Amino acid sequence: MASVREVQVTFDCAEPERVARFWCEVLGYVVPPPPPGFDSWADFDASLPAEHQGSAFACVDPTGAGPRLFFQRVPEGKVAKNRVHLDVRVGTGLVGDERLAALVAEQERLAGLGATHVRTMPADGYDESCIVMQDVEGNEFCLD
Repeated sequence: MASVREVQVTFDCAEPERVARFWCEVLGYVVPPPPPGFDSWADFDASLPAEHQGSAFACVDPTGAGPRLFFQRVPEGKVAKNRVHLDVRVGTGLVGDERLAALVAEQERLAGLGATHVRTMPADGYDESCIVMQDVEGNEFCLD
């Protein structure tokens, strides 16, 4: 039986590079080098047929530990809650007021990048509290 060695998370979006660069800032990810023979991703993009220009973008964890994130342009907009979302682990190892302060600080940082606060979910005995947010195109994610 084959085992999975890598996972890529794919986002449908209207503006792939914009959303990718947002997630680079959120997660500390980087844009990988352009394909061989191109000095930049802009040069590569310009070499594509007009209908494919700006249609995709990616970012990677510089440590190699996290999954590659891939962003692809789709014609339809987001209309419902995501079935899958990212949890950005902020307060790992912290408890009480220290954890809450870390979550709020990250919420404020991401709001400065264009994220939107949706709601704060208090602890319910099963799970820790988390802050639900949306990225620059309205995709939900959680700070926990």
